[in-house]
Amino acid sequence: MARIRYRDFGVFLALVLIGGCNNVTQSPITQKTQPAQAAAQNPIVRAARAQLEKPAQYSGAYYKIDYPMGDVPANRGACTDVIIRALRPVGIDLQKAVQEDAKVRMYPRMLIPDRNIDHRRCPNLIHYFSNHAESIPSKTKEQSTKNIKPGDIIFWKLPGNKDHVGIASDASSPKGHPLIIHNIGPHVKEEDVLFRWPIVAHFRIEPLIHHGTNSSR
Repeated sequence: MARIRYRDFGVFLALVLIGGCNNVTQSPITQKTQPAQAAAQNPIVRAARAQLEKPAQYSGAYYKIDYPMGDVPANRGACTDVIIRALRPVGIDLQKAVQEDAKVRMYPRMLIPDRNIDHRRCPNLIHYFSNHAESIPSKTKEQSTKNIKPGDIIFWKLPGNKDHVGIASDASSPKGHPLIIHNIGPHVKEEDVLFRWPIVAHFRIEPLIHHGTNSSR
């Protein structure tokens, strides 16, 4: 019986954590994107932008999914699902990667392993990328603008201490800010929101790709 109660608590905690991306009051954001340059060939950006064709509606619901390479329904997803889906075409299955990494490293938010949800939590992804990706300095607005590249993964802290994540696009706003492909509701969008919230982490995934990481195996 104790195991059932722990699992129920884990599911409840998962819903609380994954729901952080949504329910943030926003004003409409309007921008004119500049034409993408050669960086359009970035495979992560390409996979992220493909999600704009049939944008998934925001949902932080808990789903039981396959393992490995499990996914929530294609027409649903949270902010983390944008990242998960964008990295799979380059051979990175975050679902399996996080589970395997948790066998050798302590994850502060992972009370008990849950293949259905652990990789869909921002704190767990930050922990994983901190150990396996390149951390990029983003302490100031100028530093962030200078250092960011298409395909970089950005984490923010939203009002109410909620977490959010998105992918840097290869397009920019009239102000020169890289656009972000993300899902904060109602669906996946490409917007000028890089400096809308405080940046808490900035990662570059190339080291994972160049080292031949293929977590789906």
